[in-house]
Amino acid sequence: MIVLLFTVAALGAAALYLVHLYRAETRLQRPWTPDPASRLFAQRPLPPPLDETFLSSPNYTLPLRTRGRDVVDARGRRFKLASVNWYGASDELLVPGGLDVRHRRDIARTVRRLGFNSVRLPYADEMVVTNPPVDERLVRANPDLAGRRALDVYVAVIEALTDEGVAVIVNNHITSATWCCGADPCDAGWANDHLPSLLCRVRQTEEEWIQHWEEVMGRLVGNPLVIGADLRNEVRGLWGTMPWERWAAAAEKAGNRLLKLNRDWLIVVGGTESQNDLSGVARRPVVLDVPNRVVYSAHVYSWSGWGSLGGRYAKRTYASFVRSMRDNWAYLVEGGIAPVWVGEFGAPAHPGEGDANYWRNLLRYLKTVDADFGYWAINPRKPHNNEEETYSLLEDDWATPVLDYRMKDMTELMQAGTT
Repeated sequence: MIVLLFTVAALGAAALYLVHLYRAETRLQRPWTPDPASRLFAQRPLPPPLDETFLSSPNYTLPLRTRGRDVVDARGRRFKLASVNWYGASDELLVPGGLDVRHRRDIARTVRRLGFNSVRLPYADEMVVTNPPVDERLVRANPDLAGRRALDVYVAVIEALTDEGVAVIVNNHITSATWCCGADPCDAGWANDHLPSLLCRVRQTEEEWIQHWEEVMGRLVGNPLVIGADLRNEVRGLWGTMPWERWAAAAEKAGNRLLKLNRDWLIVVGGTESQNDLSGVARRPVVLDVPNRVVYSAHVYSWSGWGSLGGRYAKRTYASFVRSMRDNWAYLVEGGIAPVWVGEFGAPAHPGEGDANYWRNLLRYLKTVDADFGYWAINPRKPHNNEEETYSLLEDDWATPVLDYRMKDMTELMQAGTT
């Protein structure tokens, strides 16, 4: 009887816990009502960009380097990375998005009009390995690119951005061209030759990964507004088993090889655990042959933090969220140790309360520390099946801004520290 009562009690407690979880998840999904300031922002024209924040401004003298927590120019003036991601060359079609809708120069002007002074432009190693001729339908609005190869199109997009005074950080996003980042072990790191040859569609050694980098960046050596190389997106290993020391050693090897091409480039090194965790830098920093070139990078999303005691960021209090930021990466910024670029974060145009909670906490903190940032993403559509990108900052015409709580907060973040 005692065992039976204990079993019934345990089952009852488990049922109550499941009901609690269900209700908590339901609350996170409830539609969020924009606050009055966000509604007012959406009713007004987008503020003009701050021209003095762009590297094309006479305020800056190249090249860039790092000093303490900041990226600075040759005269020591801070250059705050206010970036947006423009993806597509890392996905199945191997082409930056939107080139079928609008000319690349027009998209570059739109990036600048939104106030972003830099773009993170991902590519897949598969794009470099195969470098196929691009389907003309994918560049319909750019007829001069018809018949060109994928890497040529990628470089042409970079040139359009830099011609508009927008700086570019090249990003090696994934090995096999597809949406990143799933559970495929072939794409969990920069090299996958330790895996069976039949498992990975695109197989590469560490040396081949570096050679792909050299092929891409070798075409960009003469472009002063190509300011850096983001070495790899979201390294994680199998089930989060990537040791920081292993990744740091590979980053040093790749970074030093690229600096032989151009010693002025910034070398961006993301954290492990899908780029969330830079705690290993405290015990083992990345040290390059050319000093003052390392910028670290963290990614922060509403689902980040899963599996931890505090849980996902969608449901954390501000105090809990800040503790996690400081543990993972912000100790580098607050301690004046090294720059950290929050190179990916984002939220949907119509968030639930969980996404809105995450966004409020993150942007409050980014404003507090005056952080370098990179929003994901500008694209209104994903390449695969032309699926809607709910995080987009543009309508389907690749020209009309989505003016909402996200642009409001990022505009304020862009303006922080400029007066």
